[in-house]
Amino acid sequence: MSRGVAERRFLGRWPGRRETERGSVSVEVAVLAPAFIALMVLAGVAGRTAVGAEAIQAAAHDAARAASISRDAGTGRDAAVAAAAEQLNWQGLNCVGPPSFSFTGSVAGAPTSFERAYAADPGQPAAVSVQVSCTVSFADIHLSSVPGMPAGRLVSARFTSPLDSYRSRG
Repeated sequence: MSRGVAERRFLGRWPGRRETERGSVSVEVAVLAPAFIALMVLAGVAGRTAVGAEAIQAAAHDAARAASISRDAGTGRDAAVAAAAEQLNWQGLNCVGPPSFSFTGSVAGAPTSFERAYAADPGQPAAVSVQVSCTVSFADIHLSSVPGMPAGRLVSARFTSPLDSYRSRG
């Protein structure tokens, strides 16, 4: 290899190559890197939301089931909250603050209060519903450079479980 070719290769100059293309890769990286980082953050947010929704749904299911096997509304509420907390702890979901609960009921298909569902006459079909809500935090994946990035998202789920029509009353 002649000295002139080796020198041109080292300097990055080749005959016929335009000098205006020098540094274009650096510009492309500088433009695309923030978009790529934003895409990765968005994937983290979507994943965290999906995992949170699944955990909340499992907690609502367990809460409604625990409430439905209780004999009275007070015991049902306590059992529902305990079952949901146990499920959320097991799933490892950290809510921003404690999860919130909403309790409703139905008797013979008509909506009613949680307490009245337990007071239904023997033989009359009744059900209880528990809604569990939690704000899933994105604080650990939050980047201030991504505009519009939320700090968290509210996720909730409701589950209904029938009461035994012939259960003993408390």
